[in-house]
Amino acid sequence: MRKALIVGIDNYGNERLDLSSCINDAFTVAELLERHENGTLNFEVKFERDLQGISTLREHIKKCFDDNCETALFYFSGHGSVNEFGGELILADYVRSNIGFSMNDLLTAVNNSKAQNKVVILDCCHAGYAGSLPTSGQTAVIENGVTILTSCKSSEYSLAGNKYSLFTSLLIEALKGGASDIMGHITLGGIYSYIDKSLGSWGQRPLFKTNVSTFMSLREVNPPIDTKIIRNLTKYFTKPNEPLKLNPSFEETNTLDTTHTLVKPYAKEENVKIFKELQKLESIGLIIPMGTEHMYYAAMESKSCKLTLLGQHYWNLVKNKKI
Repeated sequence: MRKALIVGIDNYGNERLDLSSCINDAFTVAELLERHENGTLNFEVKFERDLQGISTLREHIKKCFDDNCETALFYFSGHGSVNEFGGELILADYVRSNIGFSMNDLLTAVNNSKAQNKVVILDCCHAGYAGSLPTSGQTAVIENGVTILTSCKSSEYSLAGNKYSLFTSLLIEALKGGASDIMGHITLGGIYSYIDKSLGSWGQRPLFKTNVSTFMSLREVNPPIDTKIIRNLTKYFTKPNEPLKLNPSFEETNTLDTTHTLVKPYAKEENVKIFKELQKLESIGLIIPMGTEHMYYAAMESKSCKLTLLGQHYWNLVKNKKI
């Protein structure tokens, strides 16, 4: 079982504090996490907008992280603040209560969780305090299985936007497939890498704190090519560093029905099928033609193709039955 508590707050009862994109942030993240791209269920999502009451949020967090489930996730988009005790998440009734939900209390609940994977994603000012000692604001104190992704450092502000905040707009792109690997898996490490590369060095900087031995897939999208084709790497390449010899019989257009210069041997159905798969593998960077820039000429000129370093990596995964 996978559970996700998603909170977005725009309305703080004060025009100076009110926001405009946080509910959109939370709603879209909840929608993406609820199902994989192929429509199968992913997370059981509880979505809360303009949440009021520290005790209410504490109860929601407790229910989310108390169970011995496979993954428990908490996402928050709204205001964040800092005081002498550390960071706080500001709820919709802050104007009346003048107090926020402590990031230290959040960390305690997450660290004590029995879930196999515990995930916290915060999009708010000073979010970087999450997972840190209150006196330092930097030193992480997270237990095994915990991952924290924040929109900015403890000393920074998180930038808002028209429809989505800056950070969550990138998170959404990552969850839609921008951060997926060749197999269609989207991990938290991949998401952080995607967001990190998208932001410059002078603006807000995301933080990634984790204490895990392996990255689990947060969401799955359709892979760029059929997984069966990737498994054929060991079929076409007997060794990872050994090229595959091509000839004109691999090229589909090299037939008597086509009006251009033909080269023997003419196209063979079996080789054409293989060559189409090789071209797909080239498109995702797993193989490259040798002695020419295009696979077409590699075939027509009887040259070869070979695995890239990434291709060799996936060849080994297939060989070791990890794909």
